[in-house]
Amino acid sequence: MSMYKRLLDNLHTAVLMFDAQLSLRYLNTAAEVLLAESTRQLQGVSARQLFKGSDSAFLKNLSHCLHTGAPIIDYALEFHHGANPSVVVNVSITPFSFNDDSVSELIVELQPIDSRLRISQEEQFLTQQDTARLMVRGLAHEIKNPLGGVRGAAQLLDLELASYTELREYTQIIIDETDRLSDLVNRMLGPSELPNKQRLNIHEVLERVRWLVQAEVSVAIRLHCDYDPSLPEIVGDKNQLIQALLNIVRNAVQAVGTQGNITLKTRICRHITLERQRYKLAIRCEIIDDGVGIEADMLNKIFYPMVTGRAEGTGLGLSIAQGLITQHHGAIECSSRKNHTVFSIILPVLLP
Repeated sequence: MSMYKRLLDNLHTAVLMFDAQLSLRYLNTAAEVLLAESTRQLQGVSARQLFKGSDSAFLKNLSHCLHTGAPIIDYALEFHHGANPSVVVNVSITPFSFNDDSVSELIVELQPIDSRLRISQEEQFLTQQDTARLMVRGLAHEIKNPLGGVRGAAQLLDLELASYTELREYTQIIIDETDRLSDLVNRMLGPSELPNKQRLNIHEVLERVRWLVQAEVSVAIRLHCDYDPSLPEIVGDKNQLIQALLNIVRNAVQAVGTQGNITLKTRICRHITLERQRYKLAIRCEIIDDGVGIEADMLNKIFYPMVTGRAEGTGLGLSIAQGLITQHHGAIECSSRKNHTVFSIILPVLLP
């Protein structure tokens, strides 16, 4: 039995076993992750209680399979348990009996399709991001070269006009504006240094970001912390992670306006796939604000360079943040509705 249990615990599919009274008798590790509770907490719980708030088809399928003895497969059912967010799953129910008379056990397999959709969308998004970044880099290099020539010519002209104070004001404007454009181009190009990675506590990064932002905003904007103190260390470049998270938190400050709430939240994630690699553990950092929200048609574009919903924005902050997190083999997700926007940064934990 221990060998079979090890096999089931290493499956990515959530497996649950119910008895003839539809009480939960067994669940594997993937099911514990999906339900966010342990076997000890859930063993003996009725199916009615377990699937409370979920699609009613769960209980109907279980009862039908129990009475007919015929296996059932159902697709795209909404599963909800406790305080966890709803998940869309494909369901397979297989009856099992120790004799030929009646069904004694039901084996239920739950396979979340949200994760597959997320992986597919993430791959598509990264491909689009890479294409956009290459185009922007090419354009930035083409702009940067003539900017140097313009600045050099303006400096020479400034020397020639040494005795014409009024005219030198114009050459100084040219120099200042070319410097501003050059700075913008450098930001478009993104970080030029490879990350200097070392083991660090993500809360040190978040506290640094919170301190920097709190010094910039009024007391009417409140920054809250909801940290999980048991999180393991990750491997990353502290300065780059501070920059990425700072860009996102500053965006949240812009969203809430003159007053509002921003929450920095950390939690552990288990068995998650990032860039086609599966990690046993990952850290999720969430920046939650109660601002105006992001329009639905902007959600898929906000990480592209030069895309912004604000007239005074450059559209580079989120693009740079996404590039820095990608260098750490992580991912950024965003969901938004009015008065509730969540940016989630997922970073893998590299186990020794």
